[in-house]
Amino acid sequence: MTPASEQIIDLYQRHARSWAADRGNRLIEGAWLDSFRSLVPAETAILDIGCGSGQPISRYLIEYGHSVTGVDSAPEMIALCRENFPGGDWRVGDMRRLSLAQTFGGIVAWDSFFHLDPDAQRAMFPLFRTHAAPRAALLFTTGPGAGEAIGTLCGEPLYHASLAGEEYVALLAANGFQVVSHIVEDPTCGRHTVWLAQLG
Repeated sequence: MTPASEQIIDLYQRHARSWAADRGNRLIEGAWLDSFRSLVPAETAILDIGCGSGQPISRYLIEYGHSVTGVDSAPEMIALCRENFPGGDWRVGDMRRLSLAQTFGGIVAWDSFFHLDPDAQRAMFPLFRTHAAPRAALLFTTGPGAGEAIGTLCGEPLYHASLAGEEYVALLAANGFQVVSHIVEDPTCGRHTVWLAQLG
């Protein structure tokens, strides 16, 4: 049996257009993105990890003048980005092997990072650091507590995992980031558990 965490790419590849139609341009994340942007220079380059179709998060950042590099493991998602934002910097890639030889003033991993299994999540923090410019902001979502959970995508099982909050704090600190803001199941943001950090 293929572990549920290894089926994520295939699921999003097969259901990319259905996911994008359902996601639409609803921006419930606006307040968090505003806080994120307050930490980064105007028009700085942003890395969107697990960018999906580019809607609505990359769109928001582009509209505020940021150059966005979007990375997603599903080629069909990147195809949608290219349709939505021709000429943008959209790349097919697995975040677990991220190696762009470039740093960014901000990094976003919204509703993407939490599809990795716990060990893969731990291994991401050095990759965040490698791609972070001085004083870079980092915005990502997790589960509310340690454990694994199975949601659904178009009726198929969809894997999620989370570490304990204390471990995220320790991993951030070990890689030079300080927590700026953190809310568990933010009621103003669809009950997302959100972390905003900045490189010290």
